[in-house]
Amino acid sequence: MSKEEKRKARIEKYRNKYRLVILNDDTFEEKVSLKLSRLNVILVSSVTAVLLIILTILLIAFTPLREYIPGYASTEVKLQIHKQRVQIDSLTQVVGVYDQYYNNFIRIANGDTLAGTELPDTNVAAHPSELEADISPADSSLRELVDEEDRFNLRAGDADIATFTFYAPVKGLISGEFDPQSDHLAVDVVAPKNTAIKACLDGVVVISDWTVETGHVIIVQHSDNLISVYKHNSALLKAQGDVVQSGEAIAIIGNSGEQSTGPHLHFELWHNGIPVNPVNYISF
Repeated sequence: MSKEEKRKARIEKYRNKYRLVILNDDTFEEKVSLKLSRLNVILVSSVTAVLLIILTILLIAFTPLREYIPGYASTEVKLQIHKQRVQIDSLTQVVGVYDQYYNNFIRIANGDTLAGTELPDTNVAAHPSELEADISPADSSLRELVDEEDRFNLRAGDADIATFTFYAPVKGLISGEFDPQSDHLAVDVVAPKNTAIKACLDGVVVISDWTVETGHVIIVQHSDNLISVYKHNSALLKAQGDVVQSGEAIAIIGNSGEQSTGPHLHFELWHNGIPVNPVNYISF
């Protein structure tokens, strides 16, 4: 038998008719009779399988049933993930800003002079070059006059805190004066042992810690970019994040730290990242 004959015989085999008969087992009565062929059975099975696959895909893609299948996230979970991503991005930016604040306070605690606040200005609406393009000659003259006056005004940066009512952190004898030339950016005040040191203004404690050089240090953030620093304490009465009132005890005078020469308070005032002389505002 040739190959062509074999192929035709195979096709005829699939086309051979068969009868499927369902009989009553007791009476042998014929209930159902179907005429089938192998080819019909294969076609019907294939079409049924394809339809089931398409129906399953449609159910998974366009109905909430997919949420019950392991590995598929629900709409609520996806929404929560999106919100968490947005929150993480916002928190990352906030942490970055607070890291800069913290670094500033550490530098202040170490007695380093800051040229500025080093914080990004988020309120800038336009580039300076864009703003200067619309400046009139009268505005330019006024700016030059103000700049010329500020050049010879040594206290121009301190004018806005001159009206504050400061509370003396401690009453005593000034043993070390404010002297930027010798890099002493504070006043040293000697007072009796166990004297309570008080906050000079309302504020929030941003650092309450101990360092080898300055001992127990507490730093308070006040309004208008004003910071007060209290060093060489024997004990700290407030923790980081505490809100303090003007005149409230925050530490005990002491002699801690390698840079201390005896029981006293090393007190600093910083405004806009620049040290100012506390004696100009506080009577010790």
